[in-house]
Amino acid sequence: MRTRARADRRELLGFAAAGLLAYVVDTALFVALRGPAGLDPLTAKALAFVAGCTVAYAGNALGTYRHTRPRGLRPYAAFFAVNLAGAAVQLLCLTVSHYGLGFTSARADVVSGAGVGMALATVLRFWGTRTWVFHQEGRVGSWTG
Repeated sequence: MRTRARADRRELLGFAAAGLLAYVVDTALFVALRGPAGLDPLTAKALAFVAGCTVAYAGNALGTYRHTRPRGLRPYAAFFAVNLAGAAVQLLCLTVSHYGLGFTSARADVVSGAGVGMALATVLRFWGTRTWVFHQEGRVGSWTG
């Protein structure tokens, strides 16, 4: 029981570390592409998002889930899809709060998009990553198809 709890804690911390590094890369690249490079905001964000996903995938594949030995493009494509779903969750939270509930202040947008949305998206990303991308045979909640 203790060994399983330790492994779960290690997995969660590794996932969080890879995600934090990806967040830093995403944000820094967005700022650089938006500012000095002069790209429009959507192009800058799209490129930063892809770079952040790639960093998170590499961190998880080479660190957190290195024992699962993912091969080929399928795991990366699944990881990218899970991250797109997480981004959609964040946008949905912001949309519901801003347009549905009428909380239109900048603070409300930050709370709904970067707070509540990020928390829900992180749970979805963690579950999707361990279930569909780096699944292990025999682990409860892992998809093996």
